[in-house]
Amino acid sequence: MDIILLQDVNGLGEAGDVVSVKPGYARNKLVPEGLALRASKRNLAVADERKQISKTRKVREVAAYEAMVETLSKTEITIEAQVGEEEKMFGSVTTLDIHKALEEKGIEVDRHAIMLEEPIKALGIYHVPVRVSADLNGDVKIYVIKS
Repeated sequence: MDIILLQDVNGLGEAGDVVSVKPGYARNKLVPEGLALRASKRNLAVADERKQISKTRKVREVAAYEAMVETLSKTEITIEAQVGEEEKMFGSVTTLDIHKALEEKGIEVDRHAIMLEEPIKALGIYHVPVRVSADLNGDVKIYVIKS
């Protein structure tokens, strides 16, 4: 029996693929769970349209992610920290501080996407990677200065 996959199914294929499976598997598992439709002319047309919409959406998302990476790479943040004797900082600069500074600049990023390995505990210039998508990272330049 030929079916059209509506979602990715491990071992069968990706959404929009037309695959041949045993009738019982299609009737009892794939169709009731909304993973597949029977391969008719009408359903093939619907599947093709969904595939085109999906491709368009992915292209748009990739363009938005690349724009975000470019914006992040041009962004420079200055964070003021209190220092004591011998230029030693009180406290540290964390992902929360970086997130707040990015929001003040008008850049919306998830706080957990800021990949700071450990809090910044010294004055200086730092490059902190920010995960934009699964395979794209931006780099924010952070200046930690004394207040």
